[in-house]
Amino acid sequence: MTRLGVNIDHVATLRQARGVRYPDPVTAAALVEMAGADGIVVHLREDRRHIQDRDVHILMETIKTKLNLEMAATPEMVKIALQAKPYMVTLVPEKRRELTTEGGLNVAGNKGELAKTIAELKDGGITVSLFIDPNGRQIEASKHVGADFVELHTGHYCDATTGGEEDREYKNLLDAVGVAYDLDLGINAGHGLNYFNVRRIAEIKEIEELSIGHSIVSRAVLVGLDRAVRDMIALIR
Repeated sequence: MTRLGVNIDHVATLRQARGVRYPDPVTAAALVEMAGADGIVVHLREDRRHIQDRDVHILMETIKTKLNLEMAATPEMVKIALQAKPYMVTLVPEKRRELTTEGGLNVAGNKGELAKTIAELKDGGITVSLFIDPNGRQIEASKHVGADFVELHTGHYCDATTGGEEDREYKNLLDAVGVAYDLDLGINAGHGLNYFNVRRIAEIKEIEELSIGHSIVSRAVLVGLDRAVRDMIALIR
């Protein structure tokens, strides 16, 4: 059964827009868990545009499921992760000017540095995932550098504007899942998934967990967070 990890970054985005204390992503995490989600996802960015260091530490003290901390592979972030001890760290590429993560890590081109970062995190008892494009070369490199999981970037599938384009991107994802499965890597997926495109991805049985945030928080503005999470769970299960 596919699990759901809910990214609550954009609850913090709303808070930071006014520099106030609400809405609180920690409160949102509790509501998400009560609605039946399997985990909480947050991205601690270098520029702290939404989630703050304090949020991460309080979440670790309060959530009842598991925290997946998305972050860049930098010494600052590794230090924070080793202090907070989330269940999983997902290493992602990060550019200051991007609105959201635009693509997967170039693992094949950065094996040395990533292997060192992954080893440090795993020595600290943290499961490590790499956010990558659905590309066999990147998946093989992820195995080589010691990752436990890959999170396949579903953005190209989600951005498809025609049925034929969607089918091609879906096949790319299926092929990537096959490569990762054969290499005994755990498989997650995410980016751009919403209530209209998620079902097809959720049917891929090898994918263990979907990471979904923006679409759930957007729906929550209209119907409430509990309903938004339950609606997504109903679709993926």
